[in-house]
Amino acid sequence: MGLDGKVVVVTGGTRGVGAGVTRAFAEAGAQVVICARRPPEVLLPGVEFRPLDLRDPAAVQNFFAALPGLDVLVNNAGGTPYRRLTDADAERHARVVELNLVAPLTASLAAYEHLERSRGSVVMIGSVSGGRPSPGSAAYGAAKAGLENLARSMAVEWAPRVRVNTLVVGMVRTELSHLHYGGQEGIASVSRTVPLGRLAEPSDIGAAAVFLASDAAAYISGASLHVHGGGERPAFLDAATVNKEV
Repeated sequence: MGLDGKVVVVTGGTRGVGAGVTRAFAEAGAQVVICARRPPEVLLPGVEFRPLDLRDPAAVQNFFAALPGLDVLVNNAGGTPYRRLTDADAERHARVVELNLVAPLTASLAAYEHLERSRGSVVMIGSVSGGRPSPGSAAYGAAKAGLENLARSMAVEWAPRVRVNTLVVGMVRTELSHLHYGGQEGIASVSRTVPLGRLAEPSDIGAAAVFLASDAAAYISGASLHVHGGGERPAFLDAATVNKEV
């Protein structure tokens, strides 16, 4: 699935999942431009960093206008702190929606003319939080649900020249995993809840993103590819008093 010479933008490509996606595209031969508010600690060979606040529409427009061309946009930037709904006002929750839903829309619109000319593709980095209750990150889950729906609508409106797909990502082991799961013991305990027995690595997400952007996925658009290790074991199975071997 070589992408030699293709120009790829990865938003938030400086760490975590974004860094894994960046590395995967670079290893596939693409020319990768990453953008974020702060530069990465280590910049991979052949990767270019440009500072950008994705919540600034004018800056986003200028960023994409300055590119000579573009083949793939990976909307990866996002995230949220743990915050129960009643612990903040609506304005603060709205900022989470802005980063995780409005910013990918802003970037996609700014990149559209490039992508239309190159018959390119957009890869949204979604989350399993968009398809299940997300206590403590409700605004994030709502934004990711909206992102997946946005991608399906984009895929119809922008066909046949631009493909749009979503990676629905489960739990990923990154440099910040200990903040979510409580250190190595917590990570090991959480990993046992995943059918494949481990959290995803950023490289797993990167490989899936490269696939969706490649010619191997030329007839895939409007799709949601789940990269979650098999999902979550239904809680009722552990509470049931029969069929414990399941």
